[in-house]
Amino acid sequence: MTAETLIGILIPFAGTSLGAAMVFVLRRSISEQLQKILTGFAAGVMVAASFWSLLEPALESSAAMGRLSFLPAAAGFLVGVGFLLLLDVITPHMHFNNEDEGPRSGLRRTTKLILAVTLHNIPEGMAVGVVYAGFLSGNAGISAAGALALALGIAIQNFPEGAIVSMPLRAEGMAKGKTFLYGVLSGVVEPLAAAVTILAAGTVTPVMPYLLAFAAGAMMYVVVEELIPEMSEGRHSNAGTIAFSLGFVVMMALDVALG
Repeated sequence: MTAETLIGILIPFAGTSLGAAMVFVLRRSISEQLQKILTGFAAGVMVAASFWSLLEPALESSAAMGRLSFLPAAAGFLVGVGFLLLLDVITPHMHFNNEDEGPRSGLRRTTKLILAVTLHNIPEGMAVGVVYAGFLSGNAGISAAGALALALGIAIQNFPEGAIVSMPLRAEGMAKGKTFLYGVLSGVVEPLAAAVTILAAGTVTPVMPYLLAFAAGAMMYVVVEELIPEMSEGRHSNAGTIAFSLGFVVMMALDVALG
């Protein structure tokens, strides 16, 4: 793994850590409107990244299949959705809108919140890892700048996720240092998932289109299952929609400008 790749997979983790550090700057809790703005922005970034940074290279990689070139992307996408659905079912956690998963788990509310964000960081880490794996394997559809664009985009959307972990914990009376630590730990899974994906993908280059689409499907599951409901329910839904649009445009611009 090159130094360039190592830096790339650590950039999203830095975004989560900076977001968690907001516990030292902001008040004890995030307003409902601000949380919808942060969630909407993160959702917009993830949707744009799924299309331009993952699905588009997946389709380009299988272009030799002609009219059937959509098959690897379609299969990988659906398997990615199924994988996150499975994790969602077997892992006790809370949704971002604070809906508990039911009585099957005795875990504390704070633990479930951390598990929720950690769970959603897995596909983001895989997305960064598979793009860098594609670049390292010489995939024609992925450049170093394109991989960096995805890493930066994920880091931007991780900033609000880090705050969404640390700020509610602070509002429950937890010490600032401890809430910051939990926010940082929720993001540790990203570079780990990225590194594992790179190592695995390096030995199976022919399935790269499937892996790219798999990461896209997993990310889209998070957006539809968690982020969009959170940003659109109740008051201030317009703020979440506007933030979604801005996040989408920011990620699109990054991918086109750097890709």
